[in-house]
Amino acid sequence: MSTTRDEALNELRAWSAPGRRADLIAAAWQAGETNVSALAEAARISRPTVYADLRSRGIDPDHRQKGINVITISPLDIEGFTGVGETMDAEYDTALRRWAAQHPELDPRGPEGHAEGMRLVAMMDTVARYADVRDRLAHEQVGRSERDRLLHQVELRWEALSTAAAWLAAHHAYVLAVDEARIGIDMWRERAETAQGRMWFCSSPRDEAAYQQIQQAGQPALEQELADLDPAPAQTAEQLRANLDQAHERRLSLAAETLRVADSGMTR
Repeated sequence: MSTTRDEALNELRAWSAPGRRADLIAAAWQAGETNVSALAEAARISRPTVYADLRSRGIDPDHRQKGINVITISPLDIEGFTGVGETMDAEYDTALRRWAAQHPELDPRGPEGHAEGMRLVAMMDTVARYADVRDRLAHEQVGRSERDRLLHQVELRWEALSTAAAWLAAHHAYVLAVDEARIGIDMWRERAETAQGRMWFCSSPRDEAAYQQIQQAGQPALEQELADLDPAPAQTAEQLRANLDQAHERRLSLAAETLRVADSGMTR
């Protein structure tokens, strides 16, 4: 019969098995955690050990995966509708007049004209909502990409201190990188919360037809992009800031110790 003690020993043996830690580090990396400091903290090991474990599993930690595809924002023009609020009424009037000119045999006030007017209203509304959601998603993706770039820059600046000839200048560059990363996290959070507040849906067959027409014009679908949004950007930003600040505090203490050693060597 298994006991708590046996289970604890089995877990300890599994952890200490050759290569087990490296497997877990690699799994965390491939799951999306590419912050070396966070991996070192979670595994209670040093950063150089994390680098060694990753390389032992064929992962180059100096090359982050480019997992963020930013939506390309190209001008919208779907039957003359651009999604710009200030011109929507004029675009609708132009589209309706164009239909009347193409169908002189039909009465614009008759059933056919009414049906076309309803179709154009759905097109106008769908294009406007699409433009709003697409632009907010693109801004979130750009912010997320910049956030990750700035966090990686912190790691690069810290690593550079080990071999920097102008140590104080390199350390200042690291401190600036930390500050920029904090700003990047906050900017991403704001954009993510804004994007999260916009839902995308088609409430009628006319809306669905308009959405299909938008995609046929070369514009991207929105469903997967919305699904990829962080469901809790405030909590994620808070955790990223906490990880960054914790690592920074520890590094400041290490830097202070380095300076003390350097100062004592100069006074001898």
